[in-house]
Amino acid sequence: MRNRARLLAGGVLGIGGVLAYLWFVGVGDVASTLRGLAPAIVVAVAVLVVVEGVVDGIGVWASVRPLGEGLTGRESVQFALAGDFFDIVSPAGAASSEPIMAQFVGTATETSYSEALGVRSVAKYVKAGGQVLLSASLGLLVLRGQASSSTVLTTLGAAVVVILVLGVAVGLSGGLLSRLLVAVLEPVVRAVSAVVPGVDPDDGFVREAVGRFGVRVAEFRDAPALVGLIALGGIIEQAVVATALWVLLSDLGVAVALAPIVVVVPLPQAATVVPVPASLGTYDVLLGGALALTTGAPAAVAAAAVVVFRGLTLLFGLATGGFCAALLRGWDVRPGAD
Repeated sequence: MRNRARLLAGGVLGIGGVLAYLWFVGVGDVASTLRGLAPAIVVAVAVLVVVEGVVDGIGVWASVRPLGEGLTGRESVQFALAGDFFDIVSPAGAASSEPIMAQFVGTATETSYSEALGVRSVAKYVKAGGQVLLSASLGLLVLRGQASSSTVLTTLGAAVVVILVLGVAVGLSGGLLSRLLVAVLEPVVRAVSAVVPGVDPDDGFVREAVGRFGVRVAEFRDAPALVGLIALGGIIEQAVVATALWVLLSDLGVAVALAPIVVVVPLPQAATVVPVPASLGTYDVLLGGALALTTGAPAAVAAAAVVVFRGLTLLFGLATGGFCAALLRGWDVRPGAD
């Protein structure tokens, strides 16, 4: 009952945020902009939404590979889409699916909840790191006015290579990495302890936390290329989402380059810290604002593109993702049980 109340409250807040955003940019302007959208463009964007959901299966397959027999390609796509469904309906908000999905991953691979949560946690950081690296690289090119279709492709390839090299380095030098992390984090914790009561820099929790993360990273030591594959999946997702938004903006009469959109796609992910289902309101405002600022698109046009893209994403996530979630094995297992 409490979760249902949180889901209802979060949904009301999220929808209220979307409505407030549309009111701010002008509901009439957004509506008139949407009427000018070609039906074929909506179909094309819907196809890209499906592709983005399927591509997420790459990262799922690579991250779960160290566990037992791993997952097949079909199962990986199923788990990816089911995770999207839980991100949408979870009262804890978007990006909360990993603890939920860990139980199903553990059941499917005949391993434990903690093992599944560990490898998926590492995958989450690797995926985010790859996307941020790509955004930072392209962002520098955009600021210098050197972004073009060829530089976008070159930067995509370079980002994949760098992530792959880092994956190999992490896999082969886990002990050194742990010592470096401890050396960097302990002074930070010591500084925080001076202003935050209850934080003891000498109780060893930094070393313990880094050690736990090192154990999770070690799952990939025998196959460091999997780290690069996880990052590759995230970068392809980023490119597909950016392409969908670019197609929408172009059809709405805004001639924009693809590179600035690729740069801003990961930034609204910060909204996932807000405990609202699907990050309704927060994600939409951040994405619309980022598009308007970086592409020069009118606020109403950016809002219209976000409404179409998010609407199709949520519908696909609820319908197909819900069906995939219903087919998962492990519903009768107590959450968190090893």
